[in-house]
Amino acid sequence: MKPAVKTARHASDEAEKQLQSFINKFSPNDQALIRSLRQALRKRLPSANELVYDNYNFFVIGYSSTERPSDSIVSLAAGANGVGLSFPYCGATLPDPHKLLLGSGHQNRFIRLDSAGVLARLEVEALIAAAVGMAKMPLPTNGRGTLIIRSVSAKQRPRRK
Repeated sequence: MKPAVKTARHASDEAEKQLQSFINKFSPNDQALIRSLRQALRKRLPSANELVYDNYNFFVIGYSSTERPSDSIVSLAAGANGVGLSFPYCGATLPDPHKLLLGSGHQNRFIRLDSAGVLARLEVEALIAAAVGMAKMPLPTNGRGTLIIRSVSAKQRPRRK
């Protein structure tokens, strides 16, 4: 078994091609969903870096104010059973009056996503805004974040049901 391949930064076109190859492992419906969610999050968080992981359990795109995973504000996490929006470091402390957040970890909470429209719901937007406000490192006020392929696992669970 080969160890996980770690890469720091790729040229923009190369990283985008690699990202698309990760997404292409999913069913056509999930591919479309992941792409539409990514587009919506890029629009909502344009200055965030996209930190990509194609790991054993999940394909993840983290949105971070820096290149450090621990500064991720939200993450898209996709597996064969669907896609979720994760609040990896502040989810347990987010105000959630509508009881949308799932999970019971000490930090992480998530919501399931079946369309990009879920991100536009006021109660979901409030969760994202609260997570942005709680970020250890604030997002840059201008500019565009970088796409960074962080790690790729040699062995992975199937991405399709």
